[in-house]
Parts: sequence; C-alpha cells; structure tokens
Amino acid sequence: MIEEFCFACLRLIPLSDLPVAVSRSDGRGSYCRSCMKERSKASYRKRMERQGKTVRELPPLSSGTRRCPDCVQVLPLEDFPRSKNQRSGRDGYCKPCHSARGKANIAARGGSRQYHLVARYGITAAEADAMVEEQGGLCAVCHERPAAHVDHDHTFGNVRGVLCFTCNGGLGQFQDRTDILRNAIDYLERTTWQRTLVTPGVYRLTSPRPAAARSATSSA
Repeated sequence: MIEEFCFACLRLIPLSDLPVAVSRSDGRGSYCRSCMKERSKASYRKRMERQGKTVRELPPLSSGTRRCPDCVQVLPLEDFPRSKNQRSGRDGYCKPCHSARGKANIAARGGSRQYHLVARYGITAAEADAMVEEQGGLCAVCHERPAAHVDHDHTFGNVRGVLCFTCNGGLGQFQDRTDILRNAIDYLERTTWQRTLVTPGVYRLTSPRPAAARSATSSA
C-alpha cells in the first residue's frame, strides 16, 4: 500500500485517503482530509475577518451524529435519508429538510408532472399535451382508451407516443419485442373462435384454424 506524509500532522496516510489534487504529479493533495478541512476553515475565518465579519464556531459533533445545514439541528445519522452519493451513506440534510427542499425544487420546475416528465423522459408537460392532442386524445396503439402514459424506447430512451394504461403495460410485459408480439398475434388467430354475423342478431362461430385443419384431414 502506497503511503505519503501529511505535511500538517506529519502522519503517514494511505495515498487513496488523501484528497484528490489534479495539479500534483501523484494526483493527491499534501494534507490528509481532516487537516485539509481545518486549513479550509482557518482560511475562511481569515477571509471573513478581513471583511469585518464574525464566523460562528459550532460545537464539535459526537460520534454517530450530524448537523443539518438548514435547521442547524444535531441529529442521529438515522434521521438523515440514505444516499449512495455520500461517503457516509446518508444525505447532508435531515429528512424533514430534505423533503422540504425536494418539494421546493419540484415547485420551482413547474409542478410534479412537469418535474417527472423532464426528469424521466426529457420532455415538458406542454410537449406531452401536444402529443396527446395530435393523437386525438386516444392511445396511440388501441385508439380506444384515453392517452395518459408516456411511452419511450427502453434501449435508446426516446419518446414514442402516449398510451393508455393497458397498452403501455402490455408493451412492457412483451419487452418491446416485435417477434413475440407477432407470435402472440399468430397464436390468437390459431386458437380464438371467430364470430361472423349471418343475419341481424344471428352469428356463426368459426372454429380456430388448427381444428379446421384437423376436420379437413379427417374428412379426407
């Protein structure tokens, strides 16, 4: 394991535990993370003092706790949402503040529907409404039920149309595979009895093709 001295505390530190510094040849800083943090705080205090401002000194945190920057409460780590993007595995804001920030972010982007469409499909609510209007308000597949669910290509992510709940779920279950869909159509045509109108109110049932084929073979 490669180690380097921290120039502040003079301890040997694993190279991987030193902060990233692109300007250095080894790609790592000269100070360990704790010393780098203290130096940054000291530098900040000096800048504020030159501006005539006073930096509030916060009391140190006990193990297993964190201070929320918004409400400034010191809370157990369990009171912070889980986050894969943080080294500690927890978000920087407590759960109530995290929720409030999320709601404010959604409101700033025009509401939950707008936020969801932009985040997931890359289209605005106005663009989705224009697609529904172009489809006559009906599902782009069955043309029977109202269009309510945006459909997109699961390989490339581009939006294809707006479907009803049933057709959107059906395409998802068939994994967008046209070969399986063709097999399903062939299966239905081979196994489903057909109803033909003879006279008003009178229908003739026609057997599926396999049964018809067997009947033709037996009569021969």
